[in-house]
Amino acid sequence: MGNDDHRRRKTPCGFCMAVFKWIPVLFITAVIAWSYYAYVVELCIRNSQNGIAMIFMLLFYHLFLTLFMWSYWRTIMTSVGRIPDQWRIPDEEVSRLFRADSPETQKRILNNFARDLPVTNRTMNGSVRFCEKCKIIKPDRAHHCSVCSCCVLKMDHHCPWVNNCVNFYNYKYFVLFLGYALVYCLYVAFTSLHDFVEFWKVGAGQLNASGMGRFHILFLFFIAIMFAISLVSLFGYHIYLVLVNRTTLESFRAPIFRVGGPDKNGYNLGRYANFCEVFGDDWQYWFLPVFSSFGDGKTFPIRHMEEDTESLLGYHSDTRIELEEDFLPEPRFQDSIP
Repeated sequence: MGNDDHRRRKTPCGFCMAVFKWIPVLFITAVIAWSYYAYVVELCIRNSQNGIAMIFMLLFYHLFLTLFMWSYWRTIMTSVGRIPDQWRIPDEEVSRLFRADSPETQKRILNNFARDLPVTNRTMNGSVRFCEKCKIIKPDRAHHCSVCSCCVLKMDHHCPWVNNCVNFYNYKYFVLFLGYALVYCLYVAFTSLHDFVEFWKVGAGQLNASGMGRFHILFLFFIAIMFAISLVSLFGYHIYLVLVNRTTLESFRAPIFRVGGPDKNGYNLGRYANFCEVFGDDWQYWFLPVFSSFGDGKTFPIRHMEEDTESLLGYHSDTRIELEEDFLPEPRFQDSIP
């Protein structure tokens, strides 16, 4: 997986594209570097007349900045992970799959190969999900990313601002990055509000000798507010996704299960359990960008499986049993495998 991406990078065009992908990251880094100068040098050191207030402002500023940048770079640098070889279909089976004369034959080949793999997701025609580019059976919630040129475990989306896929391994870091970025922007805006108001009341030339420094503070407030407005909706949306145990891709297209069919809430185990699946059950690590998520990225607890277990024990007689599909004739579908 990812071999196509490596081959493309060896060409001049591929190298240029690889460099181009880092432009959004470099832009964000440059904005943060400028905001550091504007806040620390212009707002605090050159402008503050209260030494104690300046110390506290700088203390909290560097705390939020550290958590923000730590989360950001963990999101960028964390690998999308590698799907184990047992999910890869041998070349002879792939050739046989592509030579199959009907979707039913393809479906039978895929289901037979995946009979010992822990997969519950299916395609529209009821077959196991298969990636033609990576030549693998896709684990549950995994998708192929055309930018990363590989299948990504629990793929949420590809984010150009981090030049990486948001996935099982870095989703916690991504949510923390959004949260700390929002806190950083709100803190900067709140602590620069007084100088922003004074700028319009008194005028830039009457505040101090450094008129250019005042413009730095003015734009610092505007940019902090602008980023905060965009971040508050994005952060709120991903908090919602965490609490309902859903990825961005799943919110647009519900996963299809072997039992139950399409179900957007198939992985919803309750808000606290959903939260712990991403952030872990140890509160000491909830707000730190260190890996504490549950699972291996290939298998996930499923809501209707728990309901089926209860049904087997006699708690819910009207719930379909997981083994039901093994006793019923397999329905025929006319759609081709995607």
